[in-house]
Amino acid sequence: MRFKTQLFALVLSVLLPAFVAAMLAIWYVYEEEKMVQEAGLKEAARALSLLVDNELQSRQRILRTIANDPSLATGNIAKFYEFAKKNAASPETTIVLMAPDGRQLLNTRVPLGTPLPTERPASIEDLMRRDGGITPLVSDIFMAPVAKRFDFALQVPYMERGEIRYFVGMGVNVTAIQALLAQQKLPTRWLGAIVDRNGVLLARSRKPEEFVGRSSDERLQRLFASTSQGLTRSVTLDGVAVKTFFHRVASSDWTVVLSIPEEDIRSSAVRGAGIFAFAALLVLVVTLLLARRIGSGVIQRMQRLEEAAQALGRGDPVTYTAQGLVEVDAVGSRMAEVSNRLRLSQRELELRVAQAVADSERAQRALLQSQKMEALGRLTGGIAHEFNNLLQTLSTSLQLAKRTHDTERLHSLLDTCSKAIKRAKTLTGQLSSFGRTQDARLETVNLHRQIHEFRQLVDNVLPASIALEIEVEEELWPVTIDPTQFELAFLNLAINAKDAMPAGGAIRIRVSNEETPPPVEGLPPGDYVCISVADSGIGMTEEVMAKALDPFFTTKKVGEGTGLGLPQAFGFARQSGGTLVLSSQVGEGTRVDIYLPRAADAHADAASTPAQRAANGGPQVQGTVLFVEDDALVRESVAPALEAAGLTVILAENADAALARLEAGTKVDFVFSDVVMPGTLTGIDLARAVVSRFPQMKMVLATGYSEHRVSIPGVQVLAKPYDLADVLRLLTRAG
Repeated sequence: MRFKTQLFALVLSVLLPAFVAAMLAIWYVYEEEKMVQEAGLKEAARALSLLVDNELQSRQRILRTIANDPSLATGNIAKFYEFAKKNAASPETTIVLMAPDGRQLLNTRVPLGTPLPTERPASIEDLMRRDGGITPLVSDIFMAPVAKRFDFALQVPYMERGEIRYFVGMGVNVTAIQALLAQQKLPTRWLGAIVDRNGVLLARSRKPEEFVGRSSDERLQRLFASTSQGLTRSVTLDGVAVKTFFHRVASSDWTVVLSIPEEDIRSSAVRGAGIFAFAALLVLVVTLLLARRIGSGVIQRMQRLEEAAQALGRGDPVTYTAQGLVEVDAVGSRMAEVSNRLRLSQRELELRVAQAVADSERAQRALLQSQKMEALGRLTGGIAHEFNNLLQTLSTSLQLAKRTHDTERLHSLLDTCSKAIKRAKTLTGQLSSFGRTQDARLETVNLHRQIHEFRQLVDNVLPASIALEIEVEEELWPVTIDPTQFELAFLNLAINAKDAMPAGGAIRIRVSNEETPPPVEGLPPGDYVCISVADSGIGMTEEVMAKALDPFFTTKKVGEGTGLGLPQAFGFARQSGGTLVLSSQVGEGTRVDIYLPRAADAHADAASTPAQRAANGGPQVQGTVLFVEDDALVRESVAPALEAAGLTVILAENADAALARLEAGTKVDFVFSDVVMPGTLTGIDLARAVVSRFPQMKMVLATGYSEHRVSIPGVQVLAKPYDLADVLRLLTRAG
């Protein structure tokens, strides 16, 4: 046990008996306060009964004054009516003159001569039977037959030669007694009430309109009839448990009732006892404070040593002041010394950690930059390698074409140039899958038809040792894609699968609708068409999978592949609004899932193939075309071709110059323009101006790559590089 606890127990052993004695005294004070409170409430009930008695006697005096009017002695009823009405105690007071047999002769509440009731209230009749009516009477509450309200009545006899000639009565609305009760301003939780001889409520301090006229509890009625004052426990008509103090009104035998919730009486006693308890508690607290102060002088040195130990445990600096005890001061000084050494070590460790974190971040940034540069270098190097081979082929073939006069040899060289151009077109198509989708290439298609058209092409690529299985749902949703890019991606996936199975195997292709695809990063919820290509090949290692989607990354030997197969398929999927998911395990094969979003258009047109476009031919077109192209080489090659097709060609180097020619009044039938050009206007801006200001002209745009979408009604879009036949076909369809 700590020394401080022992000192505290010693103090309690002295104070505990005193505390018990104080509790007994508090209980005594509590009981005394309750008795005083109840005595005061009894006196309040008595005082209220005196007020009611005074009120009734005051009205009796008024009634006697009215009864002594000389007009009554002379029998002048009309004059007495006016006098009584004028001298009534209040407008709500009614003066009634009755014959000895109970017939009403006049009632100030109604005009003189109005037919009146012939009977007295029952309570008046009962009282008159006791003494013959020769004394003033106060009735119980009754429903007034004329006013139809709760009233009570006072009655005095008019005597003439020792006999009763008339009875003069005063009908008073119970609100007069209610007003007297309201003037007392009882506390909100208290309930004051006045009941008649039968225990019926005449007035009530709370909700009088609801309870006046109702009978009180039968037990209370018997109690009020048997004794003139007292105290009892009861429950009010609205269900509140109370202590009830009652006192009878002398002049009327009514009873004044004062009901207080028992908890209010207790709370009043508690307040009195609480004052005493507070004083006792204050003495106890002062005593404890004095004891604590005395004890603190004993244990103060130990507490300061404890504080120094706690600071050392938290790692806070320890500052210790000598307390005058050699042993305690030695321990405190040692703690301060250890604290200083620990803080120095902590600062040194923090500096080393911060330096290590900074070095790690620099290394990470350097690694990321190196990886970016490696990917960029692989991409640009691959592009340069491929195009250098193509340029070399073109350059050599053109040089040989200049030196030969052999027509057959010249055609062979031109065929070689065409093949190089076709290969370059394929390569740029593969590269364009890494950029933005071009509107000129987008079509809403049915993959069911597309895949079955491409199957023959894939069958020609695959050897006999590889089986091709294709499963396509019948009701596939349409998708919006670039058909050429899709064909290329489909072929690339088949070739990659073939290369992964040198000893043969199987390629399984399944195309299905996916309403809720599995969670895929970057793929929002929606409807998708899933193209799944799985092979039974050698699979990929984790290192190869990490780079498999990088452009120009390949595990094949030089000359066997460009490394654009999977990256092109991935770029196609992302361009189309979907994504590509790659999964593979060494020895178990590879699976590629391409998710394409469902097209908003319900109708899908079959994409026309290059063969079909060639079959359409290149019709001769008559008219004048404004050819807008900023590249001089393109102008020099395309313009003669357009002229050879029968068109008159006007050249413009940019959209600004073209619009100036049109505004100057140059007559043209067609405008054929590039999209991206130097100057303040683009081909899209020119197209908008032509459509709005020269609607009779037909407009065609050609684009190799543009950041902007082309969506102008009546404007056809052609993808570069284009065939002359396609240009002529669109010129005839434009507008």
